[in-house]
Amino acid sequence: MSQSFHSQTNSVQIFVRILILFLSFIVGVVLFFPLSILIDSSFKTEGTLTILLIPIAFISYVISTCFYILPEWSRIIVLKLGKFDSVKGPGFFLIPPFIYSVAATVDTRIETNQVEATATLTKDNVPTKVTAAVEFKVEDPKKATLEVMNYRQSVIWLSTEALKNTIGNLDLKDLLNQREQIATSLRAQIDEGASIYGIDVRAVRITDIDTPQNLVEELAAIARSRRAAEAKQIEASAEVLVAEKLLEASTILTKSPEAMKLRELQILADIARSGSTVVVYPYGDRNAQEIAHGHTLKR
Repeated sequence: MSQSFHSQTNSVQIFVRILILFLSFIVGVVLFFPLSILIDSSFKTEGTLTILLIPIAFISYVISTCFYILPEWSRIIVLKLGKFDSVKGPGFFLIPPFIYSVAATVDTRIETNQVEATATLTKDNVPTKVTAAVEFKVEDPKKATLEVMNYRQSVIWLSTEALKNTIGNLDLKDLLNQREQIATSLRAQIDEGASIYGIDVRAVRITDIDTPQNLVEELAAIARSRRAAEAKQIEASAEVLVAEKLLEASTILTKSPEAMKLRELQILADIARSGSTVVVYPYGDRNAQEIAHGHTLKR
């Protein structure tokens, strides 16, 4: 909402106005001093200068109020006989009195407001409270002052309405998982409505989604079950892949006895590295079979 200009008058402007008031008062006294002497001598009176001090002080005050100094982020709306004339600021400038008047001052910096949608039902009928932060700035001071009485409150109302409508069109799962997409959609909706008032919505951020605790636990259980099912699917896929590779390897080895022998030796080497004792004898050799048979009987 636009505030009174006098409530935001800065110290530099106060100093300049006091200085102008003092200088104009001194100049007025100097200019009217000869006139007061002439009147006193003509009408044989005294104290004419004292009487003239009142209008001199009033004129000096009016002159001092014509000077304005605005900071970089402020703009003021100037009316001429009640109608819009111009937007002034920032810096130093003059506004003539009586005919021209200052209607309001507008802060053009980015500001952030929090909006809440409480006890709003999602598409799947879950009561939810969503909190969002809306960043906006005044892009057109004329519209923000003349088209709406309170542009800030209007933006908050638009934001709350858009937030509730968005919640009502989404399931809770989508609401929890698509924060960035929802924020982008909200910014577009709010900016479209706020542009009528000369407001530019810069960003919308979903800061909090409050859901019933029992529902959160149910969703967590569903998520755990889904992850377990996915893990089993991955494990089964890996086993199928291993089986296919083993089948391929066995097919290659059966076609080459030398490769099969090399594979046997590799397996024996792997067993030996584990610390086991390995006795190797030629396959099919009769003496080796008797030695192995005798060793088995002895045990």
